Amino acid sequence: MEIKDLLKKELMIMDLKSSTKMEAIDEMVAKLKEKNIISDEVVFKDLILKREEKSSTGLGEGIAMPHAKTSVVNTPAVLFARSNKGIDYDALDGEPVYIFFMIAASEGAHDLHIDTLAKLSKMLLNDDFTQGLKTCGTPDEVYTLVDKYSEKPQEAVKEEVKEAQSTNKKKILAVTACPTGIAHTYMAEAALKEAGEKLGVDVKVETNGADGIKNNLTPNDINKAVGIIVAADKKVETARFNDKRVIVTSTADAIKNAETLIKRVLNNEAPIFKAEADNNPKEDIQETNSIGRIIYKSIMSGVSNMLPFVIGGGILLALSFVVERFMGENQLFKLLFDVGAGAFHFLIPILAGFIAMSIADKPGFMPGAVAGYMASQGAGFLGGLIGGFIAGYSIIFLKKMTKNMSKQFDGMKSMVIYPIFSLVITGVLMYFIIVPIFTKVNLIVANWLNNMGTVNAVVLGAILGGMMSVDMGGPINKAAYTFSIGVFTDTGNGAFMAAVMAGGMVPPLAIALAMTLFKNNFDEKEKQSTISNFILGLSFITEGAIPFAAKEPVKVISSCVIGAAIAGGLTQFWSVSAPAPHGGIFVIPAMPSVHSAIFFIVSIAIGAIISGVIFGILRRNRRN
Repeated sequence: MEIKDLLKKELMIMDLKSSTKMEAIDEMVAKLKEKNIISDEVVFKDLILKREEKSSTGLGEGIAMPHAKTSVVNTPAVLFARSNKGIDYDALDGEPVYIFFMIAASEGAHDLHIDTLAKLSKMLLNDDFTQGLKTCGTPDEVYTLVDKYSEKPQEAVKEEVKEAQSTNKKKILAVTACPTGIAHTYMAEAALKEAGEKLGVDVKVETNGADGIKNNLTPNDINKAVGIIVAADKKVETARFNDKRVIVTSTADAIKNAETLIKRVLNNEAPIFKAEADNNPKEDIQETNSIGRIIYKSIMSGVSNMLPFVIGGGILLALSFVVERFMGENQLFKLLFDVGAGAFHFLIPILAGFIAMSIADKPGFMPGAVAGYMASQGAGFLGGLIGGFIAGYSIIFLKKMTKNMSKQFDGMKSMVIYPIFSLVITGVLMYFIIVPIFTKVNLIVANWLNNMGTVNAVVLGAILGGMMSVDMGGPINKAAYTFSIGVFTDTGNGAFMAAVMAGGMVPPLAIALAMTLFKNNFDEKEKQSTISNFILGLSFITEGAIPFAAKEPVKVISSCVIGAAIAGGLTQFWSVSAPAPHGGIFVIPAMPSVHSAIFFIVSIAIGAIISGVIFGILRRNRRN
């Protein structure tokens, strides 16, 4: 299969009209939908954006390769697009992007398709080829250029023969892998090989692509290598590199800085890699991450796994209060309350268990969950969070202590040593230190909250409400929500829960109001989401505003933060308290008083109107 079989003329956009990254993606996705390459542009675009979140596909030197592999692709294809003025695409070198190749790969893409895409990826490392693309005026000229620089069959054979020949050069190994296994995997491979040839080094690259693992590294390869470069954006097998010099980095870094990485290996600047005894690749890479990154990932793992219990249990509790108010404490009330409260009892154990599991994999879950249970007896949310880290690192400690034991005891480690000794270590620290300290901390916090003045409450409510709109579901949003859940579960005080709920409801409601009040400032495609944003906002699902924030982050986020902060502050000014940690307007009937219900609605309405008007005006200015 030739590159031209995928790079179709009818898909080429020789002059992109877009001026921003999101507009460029929309324009290219629309073209694929128009030519029936994809069946669902929403799903395809969502996957494109998720890939961009991992790392920008703007590779530098004016080139970008957005790509996705999904079942909504009817026919595998590559769309070529060129921007004459350049687009800020968050490229790795910070420069504008002029040339785009959007790759649409089907879920079951066969080896011929993947090999062809790999060839195209490697061609983009040729400066003459990319410069030629910037000057092509017609699809025919693009085809001519592709023919000129395509790898000929005889060249491929020569390359294979060259690699097979024995050599006295120093040997460096590499592993490349990206989430989709389409573009970055092979571009990193080509960049490392090219840099190796330039530096007089024999480089062998194992690719973990969509077509499986190719050019497998053998034990003999590993023994002879002076070092290994793992350029991977997903988990790869690394235990085989024990006691070798290994650099762990991203595919983007390998594409951009291949020579630097190889020189680091040659200069013995790569650290000696130590694999754990149980050959767990996840733990092998653990030490290469910064402490801050490990803490963040572990907390987010705990919070994300805890959220279903928060949402399910919280809404059932809210429903039980509604039943109690209108029907009394009947059997239905008891059912809803017991099930909801049961889910709530698992919050801190699940949080701590998954924090520990994120650090130490499966062996960490049990001591983490027990630490969470102990914390739930008084130490609360913070105690459980710290307990999760204690449990996780107790497992890491035990693995280091037992790594030199004979392999015949591996089963004993996981079944006896890890669970018993990690539980003892965690239990002792929790019982004598963490639980007593944080029980007192919780009492202090509870007293502070009960005696906090109105001004302080309003300020804190405004901060929490504003944080909910800063990244709409991202880490700042999660931090505000997690803090409020902690206060709610530890003290039963739902005031700050009301602030974050109001703040989180404002963005989608504000955007829906802006499209209702300023209809002429939005196109038809945008206005189609008006009703859905109203529904999402009322349901406390902030993410409905993300597509607009991605297009115009400054205008959307600034306007939403203002309204969300006002809404959060007003809930505290009017002493509103939420009876559950989720539910949006559906918790209103369960609120402790009519006063809380009315002013909860008023707070949200004021915040949403202010944000909606600001955003609508900013959009009008943009269009004018």
